[in-house]
Amino acid sequence: MKLRLIVGLVATAFTMLAADINGKWTGTMPGRDGATREVAYTFKTEGGKVTGVTQGRQGERPLENLKVDGDNVSWSQTMGERSVAYTGAVAGDEMKLKVKMGEQDREIVLKRAK
Repeated sequence: MKLRLIVGLVATAFTMLAADINGKWTGTMPGRDGATREVAYTFKTEGGKVTGVTQGRQGERPLENLKVDGDNVSWSQTMGERSVAYTGAVAGDEMKLKVKMGEQDREIVLKRAK
């Protein structure tokens, strides 16, 4: 019983130290042809676990391997047969990300939707 309490307190402490990414975040991502497209992500923390989805032309898709460690965030997303990796940091209402798609690297900035 004491061990469960200690583990629960430690998990809560780590969650409290993590950046608050709950809610909807939006931005633009550069495309292959130089045009940009709107992107939207929604994150939710429940019971110490963070989940997320992206909304796009193909509907809502879950984010995979989502981690929040302090102000650092990372996740991956499967798009067709490709895996896309996102890594970055949160500063207030802004999330700066590096996006790795195969051999291509891009940078995007998401803003918390108000």
